Amino acid sequence: MQPFILVTARDRSHVRDKLEELRTLGIPFVIICGERLNHEGVRYRKPSGKWDAINFGSQFIPSGAQIVVLNDVDSKIHHLEHALTRSRQADLIYCKVRVKEGPQTKFYKILDTLRGVLPVAASGELMVIKRRVFNRLIPIPPCAAEDTYMVFRALELGHRVEFCTETYVTTKRTNSPAEEQAYKLRTTLGVYHALELASAPPVVKAFYFMLPLVAPLLALGGPDGRAWAMGIELATAHHFLGRYSSKF
Repeated sequence: MQPFILVTARDRSHVRDKLEELRTLGIPFVIICGERLNHEGVRYRKPSGKWDAINFGSQFIPSGAQIVVLNDVDSKIHHLEHALTRSRQADLIYCKVRVKEGPQTKFYKILDTLRGVLPVAASGELMVIKRRVFNRLIPIPPCAAEDTYMVFRALELGHRVEFCTETYVTTKRTNSPAEEQAYKLRTTLGVYHALELASAPPVVKAFYFMLPLVAPLLALGGPDGRAWAMGIELATAHHFLGRYSSKF
């Protein structure tokens, strides 16, 4: 099945490196960038949120493409062939993320263990979606966790969703507990918003209902754990107040 890669970029910071990577992969692509660049593979869109960039970019996907690969500009793709092979059976695949340093190195160990059992959160850095399913998921509504929304919505529509660890991306994340707390606030709040926009499986809803009650236990993990706990608790408070953001 013919893939097509849709890359989202808030600015031009990593676009040149991504263009080189995409040329190496040899797969047709388009980059939706929040800054104007003179390149045939780049289209300008004023930054409004990744959900908007994906919606806008969907018009550039050629009619012959059967697989849509969503990718963040500041990540490097590894072993894409595994996810493409799995897409013969699965309808939507979200892939593993690896970071070399910072609090996220420990957090992903926890998250990936959970994702091996439940689709509690996606990683939008790299997603592989059958075209016919992608067409049912757009337009994506304003949501900071557009990746998790797409997973919940795909499940709601009866599609098969899988988490792939053989294909992964490498990227950079937070470097301090303070940055991690802000990141956890934004991402967790985005997931709560996704739960408002799509009907997740009951067990996933139960997980997020219980999350504020168990999050304080994360503080036992030291400064990083306290940052996770505080970020989750703040996200819960914003959720109950209906304070959501769709920016990326």
